[in-house]
Amino acid sequence: MGQVSATQTIEIAATPDAVVAALADYEQVRPAILPEQYRDYRVESGGNGDGTVVHWILQATSKRQRDIRATVSVVPDTITEKDQNSTLVTTYTVASAGAGSRVTTTTTWAGAGGIGGFFERTFAPKGLNRIQAELLGNLKKRLEN
Repeated sequence: MGQVSATQTIEIAATPDAVVAALADYEQVRPAILPEQYRDYRVESGGNGDGTVVHWILQATSKRQRDIRATVSVVPDTITEKDQNSTLVTTYTVASAGAGSRVTTTTTWAGAGGIGGFFERTFAPKGLNRIQAELLGNLKKRLEN
């Protein structure tokens, strides 16, 4: 068993405060920027910022999906989503970058062992990177328009 990780970064022409506020809005912004791989998305409690609980099915491939129930924590420049059903943790870190912001998202989880774990460590990050890139691209379009 080993740690599996996927990371994407994007620069957005918006202030760090505006980016964090958008990412922490699980009622309006999040559903609008989620790629198609997020199914059955719903806010279970809260909806904006720290303490929010959200649920979705992440359909990574036609055969692979994760049932995620994430609890959100927000500190000034970082949003963390911890899945209550697994070891999966996603963080969004926002930093100043020129006149805008640099947003980095990282998802980590404890991978499987053996041959299945080898394939998971090899292929899962690539697929998740594509999903993360689309989500961040959608966030960029929303904040820059």
